[in-house]
Amino acid sequence: MPRVLLVEDDPSVREGVEIGLCQRGYEVHAAVTGEAGLEALDAFRPDILLLDLMLPAMSGVQVCFRVRETSQLPIIMLTARGDDVDIVVGLEAGADDYIVKPARTEVIEARIRAVLRRAESPVDTRPAVEHHGELDIDRAGHTVLRSGDPVALAPSELKLLLHLSAVPEQVFSRQRLLKEVWDHSFHSDIRLVDACVRRLRAKIEDPSRDPRYVQTLRGYGYRFGPL
Repeated sequence: MPRVLLVEDDPSVREGVEIGLCQRGYEVHAAVTGEAGLEALDAFRPDILLLDLMLPAMSGVQVCFRVRETSQLPIIMLTARGDDVDIVVGLEAGADDYIVKPARTEVIEARIRAVLRRAESPVDTRPAVEHHGELDIDRAGHTVLRSGDPVALAPSELKLLLHLSAVPEQVFSRQRLLKEVWDHSFHSDIRLVDACVRRLRAKIEDPSRDPRYVQTLRGYGYRFGPL
């Protein structure tokens, strides 16, 4: 079962999530502060990080930035209802998904499984390396090169790129991407898609010109190319 690092300062939430996941067979390490969570990363070696957005001293957003400096560990933000601005900031910082508290254990487990599926499985397992302009996409190896240099992509960024590039020029609506990439048939928040697109573009696009790879069709959605 996945190893879960939980960083949450609210004792009732922390204990509830920890007990619920442990009862389902997960190995959980709980930390109260962002600093303690960062210290636990190397020792505990989690498969996924559940990170409270509003932590004392070092915020969840700051922790997320720190993690993303060296790791593409899947991250799910835990947020209070109504923290819309903070949710967007958290997604921009590199979170793969978010859960609004309070949430039932089965909801948390479903989100964990969905994020881990994105981290483990590409959309397509064709062995050939695809060449798209300056981008080389190795679907089997889960690697992307830009002008020969490796591009470090978070799980959701990689899954989105693989999904879009599998059918160049096909337009995907945000709701369709939520269902097919994020596995959120019950979830309608398109901010997940838009934030992930912005992060992906920052890593694979030339900032001095219009997007070449992940293009927006206003009123419709996103497509890959044409180049």
